[in-house]
Amino acid sequence: MNDDVSSIGKRIIAAVEQVLLGQSAAVEAACCCFFAGGHLLIEDVPGTGKTTLARALAKALGGEFRRIQFTADLLPADITGVSVWDEKQGAFRFQPGPIFGNIVLADEVNRATPKTQSALLEAMSEKSVSVEGAPMQLPEPFMVIATENGMEHHGTYPLPESQLDRFAMRITMGYPSIEAERKIVSRKSPADPVAGIQPVVSQADAARIFAAVDEVHVEPSILDYILTIVYRTRNNDLSTLGVGPRGGMALHRAARSLAVIRGRDYCLADDVKTLAEPVLAHRIIPANDGFGILGSKSAAQRIIRDILSDVEIPT
Repeated sequence: MNDDVSSIGKRIIAAVEQVLLGQSAAVEAACCCFFAGGHLLIEDVPGTGKTTLARALAKALGGEFRRIQFTADLLPADITGVSVWDEKQGAFRFQPGPIFGNIVLADEVNRATPKTQSALLEAMSEKSVSVEGAPMQLPEPFMVIATENGMEHHGTYPLPESQLDRFAMRITMGYPSIEAERKIVSRKSPADPVAGIQPVVSQADAARIFAAVDEVHVEPSILDYILTIVYRTRNNDLSTLGVGPRGGMALHRAARSLAVIRGRDYCLADDVKTLAEPVLAHRIIPANDGFGILGSKSAAQRIIRDILSDVEIPT
């Protein structure tokens, strides 16, 4: 692989890590998801940097950042946009909504009603929205980063399986280490640290990485490894719903994206193992869990880990 292509991803990661200290794994996962052409769901408690990650990534990429604060009274038109009467032209003019951005933050997405949540489905799947029956293409590149507080459920609407399946990855950032938090707390400037990030790549650079992901070689044994993992999620006594074909395709694409970010033009089994849980766990419904949403999430993660420990790693 061309070293310059590999350096593009490294420059983005380095720029984001300037403000998101102690979250290297989350930053790499977000970049991996972006270059895989997918959307990211971040579940965590408040104050761990979910919004900062989305804003910093948009700044580093030089793309347009748009934020949608999901609330119970948010309407689908508040996301997609509306047609307004233009007196000068004597006709209706479409006013684009906040979905028309490159990096779109759907903040606290589970606080909106299912009808409003569904307004994201077409955008995430087709990269277009329907306005008065006519499809309108969203800008390229396009990525939704949705956040939700996994600990608080009062006044929330759990995301349906059809919407969860649209997210290529789901991650949890967690708290920073003591050393990283010491640096965060002792920052001298009260100003917004994201404002200091400058674009480190052009749209042409990003397009080169997208093209490089397409060219990553995947050995038949690695592909069989992916398919075996997916098959095992559907055929065990621990889950009532396994991973569908979209999940297998997402893991295949994400593994190739991670290979590019790490400077390779070929995929390793380790790429698949690293991404199996964030790509597949949210697509599983555990059987007889009985512990609510948090318990269901943990059970799904355990299923993936058990499968990974049981499936033979290709050499």
